[in-house]
Amino acid sequence: MISESAIHDLRRDIRGSVMGPGDETYDQVRRVWNGMIDRRPAVIVRALGARDVMTAVNFARGHGLAVSVRGGGHGIAGNAVCDDGLMLDLSLMRGIRVYPNRNRVRAEPGVTWGEFDRETQTFGLATTGGLVSTTGISGFTLGGGIGWLVRKHGLALDSLMSADVVTADGELLMASSSENPDLFWGVRGGGGNFGVVTSLEYQLHAVGPIVLGGMIVHRAEDAPALLRFHREFVKDAPNELTTLAVCLTAPPSPSLPSEIHGKKVVAIALCYAGAVEEGEALLGPLRKFGKPVADLVRPMTYQALQSMFDESAPAGIMNYWKSSYVDGLSDSLLDTILEHATQITSPLSAIHIHQLGGASKMPVDLSTSYGHRDAPFVVNIVSTWTDSRENQKHVEWTRGVSSALDKFAIGGYVNFMGEEGEEGVKAAYGEEKFKRLTALKNKYDPANMFRFNQNIKPSV
Repeated sequence: MISESAIHDLRRDIRGSVMGPGDETYDQVRRVWNGMIDRRPAVIVRALGARDVMTAVNFARGHGLAVSVRGGGHGIAGNAVCDDGLMLDLSLMRGIRVYPNRNRVRAEPGVTWGEFDRETQTFGLATTGGLVSTTGISGFTLGGGIGWLVRKHGLALDSLMSADVVTADGELLMASSSENPDLFWGVRGGGGNFGVVTSLEYQLHAVGPIVLGGMIVHRAEDAPALLRFHREFVKDAPNELTTLAVCLTAPPSPSLPSEIHGKKVVAIALCYAGAVEEGEALLGPLRKFGKPVADLVRPMTYQALQSMFDESAPAGIMNYWKSSYVDGLSDSLLDTILEHATQITSPLSAIHIHQLGGASKMPVDLSTSYGHRDAPFVVNIVSTWTDSRENQKHVEWTRGVSSALDKFAIGGYVNFMGEEGEEGVKAAYGEEKFKRLTALKNKYDPANMFRFNQNIKPSV
């Protein structure tokens, strides 16, 4: 229980707003993107700046409260909101400033990728961002950041130059290669385990404004041949090309033939982040392979590409995902994926095979805490539905697919992980990095105040 006088004092000290279970907007603010998450914090602080964050962290420590942190609120595990602790809502911190002469941008953690891209593309600049434009930049980046530019410009965290971090003792630290480099190493992959990020500075790259993107759609019966062709096609692909193979149910989109609406299909979505004419020549064999029912690849703005999947990820519906890095696309792996794709339990669910490598690949990498740099692909099981009464059915299907893929898996992608437990977190980072992360947790958050994440538990 938190006394009324303590809440009164907190409201006085916060420039933003403070609310509890009895306040009018409490239920609205505690909701996050994943409709499966229904948690009730003891108190919510909607911060407007770093000072508010420091005040909230000090309040939480003084009252023995754990802290959950919300940026965009898109995290699949719903760790942006907690039961009985302090929810620190950063969604109103949306400042962003581009420095085009230095190819840099500084943004606050409430900024979404759609907002980020709108500002940076004004100057023909971008960095690797999310596949859904309403995703927040902060959690996405701190967990890795796999997007359409991952092979050309690396993970989002590879372009992170510095971050302001409020640690568990309420101090604001700059984390960069020259200031608190151990903390900088930890936040680039270790997520929110070490504090609350209040500002992020990114390196920007020349991108667009026009790229070659879209998807090529085939009938499900052609999937075995298509996925094997795709595997060979991308082996020596230039870094400008990033692909995403998707097993899904065709939506009732006017861009698709009506006869395949509601039918199982397989698609190769892609981005070529180079000269359009070079991309057209490169993609010729892929576009001519087999008998596609729709070829939606075309020159488009980078911003349009970044929002291409927005309709498939509306806020408030149920989501339960699993993720596994794999070291290749063997026939056995592809057959396993396709077997389970035929049994998808929701027309909104899908299995993604995301191509990595290129600029994101570092076989021997200790420069960041992100794990499995050498993995050429990550398989994401994206289970989505609208009726909460069907939760068990869809969760069981997702777990079944994940279990079948275990023999191919070499660890999970933390941004797509749910409640995987300590062993799952260890596998995501690898033994060496996990030990180093634990030592860092002991230093910056020994009481585990920031435990609503893919948690690295302190050993002290």
